[in-house]
Amino acid sequence: MSETAKLTSPDTYFEDFTPGDLWEHARGKTVTEMDNVLITNMVMNTAEGHFNEDRMQKGGNGVFAQRVVFGGINLSMVIGLAAQDTGEQVLRELSMDKIRLSNPVYHGDTLYAFTEVLAAQDSDRDDAGIVTFRHFGLNQDDKLCVQAERRALMKRRSHWGANG
Repeated sequence: MSETAKLTSPDTYFEDFTPGDLWEHARGKTVTEMDNVLITNMVMNTAEGHFNEDRMQKGGNGVFAQRVVFGGINLSMVIGLAAQDTGEQVLRELSMDKIRLSNPVYHGDTLYAFTEVLAAQDSDRDDAGIVTFRHFGLNQDDKLCVQAERRALMKRRSHWGANG
């Protein structure tokens, strides 16, 4: 077994993903003010709804009465929470689309990640296959906040695993 293989989970290879499976990931993440303001400013997002509390409270936005967390942060957190189960054996990310941000996330909300396996198919490589996931994030009130479809080229245990 290579040093790299020892660092990864033994049960998240291509063969472990069956269409229809639903994975509830182990951790949740409470979104802090620091997460939102720091990352929003770092990526040069100038939408005041993410960092100007005064304007939001005075109705300057017309929709929300407080700052909302930038959707890119919410998406990243959900993908990150799912990564220990769906990313450790990935050789290449192929696509991410059908991104939907359906409910606002506020400072102090907690996101929980889930993954549905939509497809698992052979690739042009003998040592890997393609898995299509639908990742989604629910807040503490079970409201759907984030969803996205992701395709990844994943190692096959038969070639990369301990006995491969």
